[in-house]
Amino acid sequence: MPDYLQETPWDKRNFGIDTYEVTAMHNIALEATDKINGHFTIKVPPLEDPRQLLRHGFYYMDTLIEPVCQREDFHLLEQDGISVSQDYDVKAVLAIARQSFIHGRFHRDFHIPSKLADLRYMNWVKDLHDDKQVYALYVHNQLAGFFGFSGNQILLLGMKAEFRQKGLSKVLTSQCCKLLFDQGYEVLRTSVSAANVASLNLFYSLGFKLKNTVDVYHKLNGPDPVGAF
Repeated sequence: MPDYLQETPWDKRNFGIDTYEVTAMHNIALEATDKINGHFTIKVPPLEDPRQLLRHGFYYMDTLIEPVCQREDFHLLEQDGISVSQDYDVKAVLAIARQSFIHGRFHRDFHIPSKLADLRYMNWVKDLHDDKQVYALYVHNQLAGFFGFSGNQILLLGMKAEFRQKGLSKVLTSQCCKLLFDQGYEVLRTSVSAANVASLNLFYSLGFKLKNTVDVYHKLNGPDPVGAF
């Protein structure tokens, strides 16, 4: 497999088809995507002329924004009854993951069945759990959500429906960010869909500044995926 086509086995296991990330936008790379079946992702600067992508069957899927927070800019929020722990029922956390990611690019991809997009995020959370990279979020000892991370990267944030839109996710996320800063990191990073305004506002309120953006395009050759099983 050439360097400009990187296999993504974490997606293949959910969709049951070959999946790739395209790492270059030159003609050879794009022409290669015409010759094999599978699902392709390419991420490009937002000012890149998309006509070449469109000619090769790619379709716009999302714009990702990178919020970044320096330690000195961080706003710590506290509230009675709020706690964070790595002691949790993983099945309960996965149940939250199943309903938390409607803004994800695979949920928005009209070729991907919603149940497979849900499965992708649930498996991602399971991987993070296995690597001890999930914090459970509690409100008065009730599981309210989870926070997935890797190093200084904030990867996933999910809240139960009944705990949303109450200002709790802001406090809980702040507490998790503090734990990461306490590990010695000077800067935290995350990536948020431009469609997820609530999440962007959350991170902005905690001292994150919006930095880079990237446009994401998908392409599918062959039938729509039906899953690995």
